[in-house]
Amino acid sequence: MSDLIDMLAARLKNKQPISVIGSNTKGFLGGALTDEPLSMREHAGIVNYEPTELVLTAKAGTALSEINTLLAKSGQMLPFEPPMFGEDSTLGGAMASGLSGPRRIHLGSARDAILGLRLINGLGQHLRFGGEVMKNVAGYDLSRLSVGAFGTLGILTEISVKVLPLPEQERTQMLTYSNARALSEMIRIGRHPYPVSAMTWVNDMLYVRLSGTGRGVDAAAKALGGETLANQKRYWNSICHHMHPSFKQDQEWLWRLSVPPTTPINSIPFEILDWAGAQRWVHAAPFDYSLFELAESLGGHATCFSSERVEGTGMQPLKPLVMQLSHRVKKALDPFGLINRGRFLEEAS
Repeated sequence: MSDLIDMLAARLKNKQPISVIGSNTKGFLGGALTDEPLSMREHAGIVNYEPTELVLTAKAGTALSEINTLLAKSGQMLPFEPPMFGEDSTLGGAMASGLSGPRRIHLGSARDAILGLRLINGLGQHLRFGGEVMKNVAGYDLSRLSVGAFGTLGILTEISVKVLPLPEQERTQMLTYSNARALSEMIRIGRHPYPVSAMTWVNDMLYVRLSGTGRGVDAAAKALGGETLANQKRYWNSICHHMHPSFKQDQEWLWRLSVPPTTPINSIPFEILDWAGAQRWVHAAPFDYSLFELAESLGGHATCFSSERVEGTGMQPLKPLVMQLSHRVKKALDPFGLINRGRFLEEAS
């Protein structure tokens, strides 16, 4: 183990509270950390990568940009297209936040991609869950529970994820539609066997990304119609990494509402429709937390993405039974409530 890992384990064994971050590019998510955070960036590097096995294992502080570059050399990619809010975004941060990009509707989420991990629990024990092969499911549930837990179940040190081949061809079709027409088209397109890997709507334009073999992509594009987007990589990067102008609006907070794709179009005043209608980006006045109630009434949940929020966690309040179960998991892994206090489920400590 590295000196950093030894130090973190020793502190937890001595019941000393610890907060950890990656590069803190997603520090605006969740509650403010109670304790001065330590960065995991020095705990970086590829541990194992077998292109033929479609598996990569890396230390938590490894930059996503480094991983993406390595995978691209072998014609592969991370299937959940993780958002990066800075060049130093880390694999540990991606898994701790649980965020997924536009490709989620086609290849699944960050939680679907994880195969196993190592973490330091609240007793200072360095444990391993899951495995490094796609068929090994031992401990898989606990690995998945750590995704989106913001490091509160343990300090992530090493992560194994599945990787997939890059598509032979990708093409994005643009169709001019109102938001209502766009949603109905998304639903209609989803019922056809088109090789769709992403669908978004913004500024009266529906964007449909097709990924697969050349013949399949060309046939689907012809069936869909519209114009082919020339610089599709730039557009999808702007959506994935929140660089598109529609994500920013002066003096208002950005919210993500995750709802059933068929949620009526007039129920949420959104700016961007993503994940084929299941993810809707909304701007609201500062301190307007009514979106929690709105999301719940629609069978979904809301998360505040504003860096100006300084109170609470900005996350949908959990229902009593879910909160109770979450506390039990937290208690089992971090019985003294020492790790990442204040970030998420702070009541558990």
